Amino acid sequence: MDAAAFRETLILDAGLIGALLLVGVVLRAWLRPLQWLLLPAPVIAGLLGFLLGPHVLGALAEARGWHLGSWAVQGLPFSGNVGSYTTILIAVVFACMALSQEFGLSRMTRSIGGFAGYGVLMSAGQVAVGMILALLVLGPLLDAPSSMGLILFAAWSGGFGTSAAMGDVFAANGDPAVTSVAFTAATVGMLSGIIGGVILARIGASRGHVAAFDVRRGLPASLRTGVLGADEGAAHGRHTMSGSSIETLTLHAALIAAILAAGYVVQTLSAQWLNAFALPLFTTAFLVGILVRWAMARLGAIRVVDPATTKSLSGAASDVLIVCGMVSIQPAFVAQHVGSLLLIFVLGLAFCLFLGLVIAPRFLGRNWFEKQIFTWGWATGSVATGIALLRIVDPEQESGTVEDFGYAYIPLIPIEGAAVAIAPLLVIAGASWSVALIWSVIALVGLWVLVRAQRPSRAAQQRVA
Repeated sequence: MDAAAFRETLILDAGLIGALLLVGVVLRAWLRPLQWLLLPAPVIAGLLGFLLGPHVLGALAEARGWHLGSWAVQGLPFSGNVGSYTTILIAVVFACMALSQEFGLSRMTRSIGGFAGYGVLMSAGQVAVGMILALLVLGPLLDAPSSMGLILFAAWSGGFGTSAAMGDVFAANGDPAVTSVAFTAATVGMLSGIIGGVILARIGASRGHVAAFDVRRGLPASLRTGVLGADEGAAHGRHTMSGSSIETLTLHAALIAAILAAGYVVQTLSAQWLNAFALPLFTTAFLVGILVRWAMARLGAIRVVDPATTKSLSGAASDVLIVCGMVSIQPAFVAQHVGSLLLIFVLGLAFCLFLGLVIAPRFLGRNWFEKQIFTWGWATGSVATGIALLRIVDPEQESGTVEDFGYAYIPLIPIEGAAVAIAPLLVIAGASWSVALIWSVIALVGLWVLVRAQRPSRAAQQRVA
């Protein structure tokens, strides 16, 4: 591709993605059904792009020209590269995560430890039950590949970002269908999570589990429309650099770009050394990001990194990632696995309901309902879905669920990272049963931590005695 063609491709793809996002924002702000579903604007944009894109209606296909009266316009299609952008975007997300995340357990309390155990049980359990379903049912009965066993975790607990990451790994090893199937499952999971979460909130309110929730009140306007009021907006991020030297945003973008470049070098070297087991770009970017953060901390330079700014960059990359991923869904791949997907959805919903209605009230202790409905949203779509559902039952954030989650998530970082980066390689190598066994053990450890956290400590027992 020459320079002119590259420039045209990039401008048109970026322009179409931006236009779809703007349409998604407007539709979310205006249409009541979309407000009730709490659909994020990027998901709305992705659905529109999918329907108008090359695999359905073809209105935004490369070969489609546009005619405005006597004017013929040939330059408004998505390029064939739009699906490949997800590889870079998910690497940006992981680089931002590594650069901004503090890894430590110093503030882990018994209550937060129980919440962490519940999260481990949910996340690792999705890997385990998905793999067992694929190996015992989907493979023998529907001739589904073992990779289908990772779809439940990738699409539901992981969401669109993890779907893209796993899809990259399998696509690089000759299985491009995983990305389309995972993004389809992620869309269904988000819709199921939102609708099911609202139903759970109403059931909880009717049974007195949530005193703060008034069914008749409905959702706040800002949560419904996605547009904050004049008094609701807050400063996001802080300047760590003087504009006379470099803009803070430019510094953070430069750090992420340098991490991606170094990650690409590491990925290239791993491809030479490991052949079929080459590390994906998001993994190498994450590892390089951790190393960069460690070096900056040792040099006393970590103060110039603003977590809120890296979070904004990560969020922006995630928004565009969702659009690119959904636009690139290929219905033909999804049609091959409809039966498997239906069984995965049924199992996923049953597993999440079991955790929320059976395990949570027995072991999560105080504010169990708020914690389980947040985890329901997280387990079926994303953390953002969990926060949206939490605001329905806890509008003033009095339960402290989000704060607890920040620390409870720390033990999950290596577990979910391994599920994204290592589990696909084990499946590709033919060691699918080892994935089912390893993550079953991890899930049982999470359950053990959850149960232990609810037992009174020896000191407390002595005080009672």
